[in-house]
Amino acid sequence: MADLSQFDPNSVGNPYHNIFGLPFTEEDARLVILPVPWEVTVSYGAGTSRAAEHICKASKQVDIFDGDNKEQGWKQGFYIRDVDKRILMKSDYLRKEAELYINFISKGEDVEKNKFMCKSLKEINEGSVFMNEWVYEQSKALLDKDKLVCLLGGDHSTSLGFMRSLGEKHGQFGVLQIDAHCDLRKCYENFTYSHASVMYNALEEIPAITKLLQVGVRDYCAEEWDRVCNSNYRVVTYLDKAIKERQYEGEKWKTIVDEIINHLPEKVYLSFDIDGLDRKLCPNTGTPVPGGFEMEEIIYLVKKVCESGRKLIGFDLVEISIGQTDWDSNVGARILWRLCNLMVSNN
Repeated sequence: MADLSQFDPNSVGNPYHNIFGLPFTEEDARLVILPVPWEVTVSYGAGTSRAAEHICKASKQVDIFDGDNKEQGWKQGFYIRDVDKRILMKSDYLRKEAELYINFISKGEDVEKNKFMCKSLKEINEGSVFMNEWVYEQSKALLDKDKLVCLLGGDHSTSLGFMRSLGEKHGQFGVLQIDAHCDLRKCYENFTYSHASVMYNALEEIPAITKLLQVGVRDYCAEEWDRVCNSNYRVVTYLDKAIKERQYEGEKWKTIVDEIINHLPEKVYLSFDIDGLDRKLCPNTGTPVPGGFEMEEIIYLVKKVCESGRKLIGFDLVEISIGQTDWDSNVGARILWRLCNLMVSNN
C-alpha cells in the first residue's frame, strides 16, 4: 500500500501524481480506471476519444474530501492507466472512414454498389470487434487480480467487453443505465457494434445480464420501444418525461428511486452515459437531448443502490466530449470522483 504519511490531502493536486493528484501506483490501488479512447461509430458530435486525458487534468482541481464517505475511500487507492495510443490511433483512422460512410448513406446511396464503402464498413466492424476484445482482455486481467474496475470512455460502445468480463467474474447481474437513449438499436447505420447498439448487443451476447434498468431515456425509436415492451421485463425503462410528470404531480425523487431500486438484482453494474444529465452539465456530449438530471440526483440514486445492500460490481462513465472549455471534463472528473468513492465503500 502507498505511504500516505507525506501526502497532504488539503493541498493542490500534484501534477506529477496520478488521477486526482493521488500518489498511488496500479499495484497499490484498489480501484483501477481503464480509459478506452474510442469513438468510431458516433453519429453526431465527436471528441469523446480524448476525454480521459482532459478528465485526468481536471481531476487535479477536485478537493478529495468526500463528505458522503467517512472512511475516505480514496485512501484505498485510485489509479488511471495511460491511454493506449494504439487504440486511439485506430479510432482516429476508422473515425475518418466512418464519417465518409455516414455521409454516403445519408444521401440514400446504395452501399453494396460501392466497393470502397463496402471495404470501409468491413474495416469499421472488424475494428470494433478488436476494440471489444481488447477491453474484455484488459478488464478481465484486472478483475483476475481482484481489482475494482471502472471504464472511462470513449463512446458508449466501449462498455460491452467490460460487461462480458464482469459476467464471467460475478455471474448474474443487472445493469443500471443512466442515458438519454435506449441504445437498443440493432446494427445502427450497419455498424454492428455501434454506440447506439451497446445494450442490444449486451442483451444478445451476455446471458449473465438478467435485468437492464434504463433511467432518464428521452430519445428512442419504435424498434427500441418494441424491444422494451416485448422483453418480458428483462428491460425496464423509466422515461425522463414520465419521471418529470410524476414529480410535477407531487411524488418525491426518493419514492421513485426506491421503486427503481426494487427492480435491481443483488449485483449491479452502472452504465453512465453523461447525456443522461441536463445538457448544461455536458454541453459538448455527442448526442445531446433536452431534459435530463442534475448530477446530485444521479449520485443520490447510486448512493441508495449501495445502501440497499446491493453490490456495485463495476461502472462506466462514457460520452464525455471535449469542447473549447474544460467544463465537460470538470463535471466528468467530479462525477468520476464521487462514483469511485461509492464503489470502494460498497465493496
